Amino acid sequence: MESLPSLEIRALVKIIDELDYYQLLHLEPEATQSEVKKAYFQTSRTFHPDANRHLEAGLRDECAQISKRVTEAYCVLRDPRRRAAYDDQRRSGDGARRMQLAEARASHAKKDSEERQGKTPQGRQFYQKAAAAIDRGDTAGAINHLQMALTFESGNSYFKELLAELKTRS
Repeated sequence: MESLPSLEIRALVKIIDELDYYQLLHLEPEATQSEVKKAYFQTSRTFHPDANRHLEAGLRDECAQISKRVTEAYCVLRDPRRRAAYDDQRRSGDGARRMQLAEARASHAKKDSEERQGKTPQGRQFYQKAAAAIDRGDTAGAINHLQMALTFESGNSYFKELLAELKTRS
């Protein structure tokens, strides 16, 4: 494997915080999972500390820093949920280039919670009434409330699944 010039390594370390994960891995945002994997392995081989043992200590440390960021990028982009959260963050234009894995999990948990409990005030209201009816053992009432919730949130897959489950019980 050919070694990277020290100037290139130092230049990349200086701008690494300005690069988003796609730029770091030389990918387009529409890249497929296989393209993400291929780009990761190619970039990882270039900057991995083991591949750069021959460099002086300072450059090895900089390669290690780049390698960690490359791995971070791959961990986010390879997982569809994390990638979707990252893409949402990029689209929001808040300037953030990185996403810690905990942020990705929290973002997904928030979306999951919204999906489960409803995104609109009316959807949430009727879902809560359905949940209370389920707790009371009133399956027919729960079905009615979920059907009302679906009039406000027709695309809510959780409401649909719960409604189907309740209909099989009755």
